[in-house]
Amino acid sequence: MNYYNEIKDTLVKNEVYKKVKDYSKNRSDLNAYFEVGRLIVEAQGGETRAKYGNRLIKEYSLKLTKELGKGYTYTNLSRMRQFYLLSLKVATLSQQLYKISWSHYTELLKIKNVNELKYYIYVIQKQNLSVRELRERIKTNEYERLGSKTKLEEPKVNTLIKNPILLKIKNKNDKLTEYALHQSILENMDVFLKELGVGFTYVGNEVKINIGTSFHYIDFLLFNVKFNCYVVVELKITEFKAEYIGQVMKYINYVDKNIKECFNDKTVGVIICRKENKYVMEYCTDNRIFTTTYETI
Repeated sequence: MNYYNEIKDTLVKNEVYKKVKDYSKNRSDLNAYFEVGRLIVEAQGGETRAKYGNRLIKEYSLKLTKELGKGYTYTNLSRMRQFYLLSLKVATLSQQLYKISWSHYTELLKIKNVNELKYYIYVIQKQNLSVRELRERIKTNEYERLGSKTKLEEPKVNTLIKNPILLKIKNKNDKLTEYALHQSILENMDVFLKELGVGFTYVGNEVKINIGTSFHYIDFLLFNVKFNCYVVVELKITEFKAEYIGQVMKYINYVDKNIKECFNDKTVGVIICRKENKYVMEYCTDNRIFTTTYETI
């Protein structure tokens, strides 16, 4: 088999197809690049040998650039090879191949950790991330801010909450009060919800509730549409304290009894603190309450 001619024919057909069927450019691109990657690997003698020696790709790149024009650089052909090899390892790619653009993949192919790749593919689809937004998520190490255990699990509410959460603050030099932090979140609510995780929507802030003869105020009441549950969020500018668990549990029970509908799942709580206290957290865990910290940016 003449691998170069096969690769050239595949790319030429893709260019022609894209001009005729503009609406399905992404599908055509990914099909073509997958096939080119497969042919390159095969021409190099299989997957093992494909990891070594890039002379063949350089040779093909020079010839394709001369015959077809720009767009077939050594870097691009190497990405096509990576794309094919990656699709063999990550089932998510083959299942969701056409739901993500090639531009997204050029960012994703820089990531070596398979579980990290799966996470970003999941988030791209759920939140319709642009390439710029994806690049920013990777830059801020979003995946690394997930708990080590939850990185390997099927996504749940707690698996989507980073630690730390990055909060935008206007005047970082001023002494930060709980009120100032609260107001900054309100002014940047959309950013806060995306930073918190997938599927969170805003319900209210300083939500007034009556427990017995006393009134209390929930800092933020959210709803997660993916997991069909209300989320109570308490914000603290101090280190985590044991009493915060009891406070949030009261709010959770109130929401379950007075606000949630019968078709909603049970309410969960999130405590966002300035600093962790792992010794206290160890003895105050509850499967409906999650804790995390924040950093200001």
